[in-house]
Amino acid sequence: MIAILTDSTCDIPEELIEQYDIHVVPQYIIWGVEQFQDRVDMQPIEFYERLIVDAQRPTTSQATSGDFGKAIHCAVKEGAAKALILTVSSAMSGTFEMASRAAKEASIPVSVIDSRGPTMTLGWQVLAAARANEKGATFDEILREVEAVRGKLVQVVAMQTLEYLHTGGRIGDAAKWVGSMLNVKPIVNINHQTGRVEPVSLARTHKALVRTLHKKFFDMIDLGKPLRIAVLHGNAPSEAEALAEQIRAEFQPVELIVNMTGPVLGVNTGPRALALCGYAEGS
Repeated sequence: MIAILTDSTCDIPEELIEQYDIHVVPQYIIWGVEQFQDRVDMQPIEFYERLIVDAQRPTTSQATSGDFGKAIHCAVKEGAAKALILTVSSAMSGTFEMASRAAKEASIPVSVIDSRGPTMTLGWQVLAAARANEKGATFDEILREVEAVRGKLVQVVAMQTLEYLHTGGRIGDAAKWVGSMLNVKPIVNINHQTGRVEPVSLARTHKALVRTLHKKFFDMIDLGKPLRIAVLHGNAPSEAEALAEQIRAEFQPVELIVNMTGPVLGVNTGPRALALCGYAEGS
């Protein structure tokens, strides 16, 4: 048996995590003297509600090698002979390094993949691995499937402000906008080769922000093939559902996921952020 492990920034809906028996290792949110495990003892909606009213800004901390070691041990107890760990981009977090340390000490062969992105960039690769595993693919076939999906991924993120990305330290190449933070709404994309945030556009109004998010994403994806798309949001469910309905009507994707971005990523994107992440199937 091959076990599939990931970290909690994957933003895969809980029902799919359970369906494919994916082992999720929580990251940490630190709020003053309090420490929480991502999506374990702090849920996304609780996080965003507190983020708006609490003057103190939270920070985050990566899962430890010990955390990954425990997850591998759990998989072994369940019968795993091999394991595959997929993590958030190493350009954004030390999670990949922690998972790699745990892999070296594991009692079974463990491979670790840098997803080169956050949220459903990671999530789609995890799902691709889990689905290939369910179909009986070999370990090498699973690795090839993950690489193929990563090569086709597009992720565009629209935020109400640049402030959270800046103070969270994950601003990447969008740093050139820092001098223009006042009253602008940034749109960025994830470079899946470098794993870094790249600037795309600035909007002055919320309507323009959502319109540009939609246009930029679909300009970058192959519309001639079946689409798998995720709509992510920072506690803006009605806006996310409206965007999802528009996408269903226009493009009829074979899979469309709507989920709330977790706290660890929400520290950097802030309330009411929206993101589109997905890929076109086939070569």
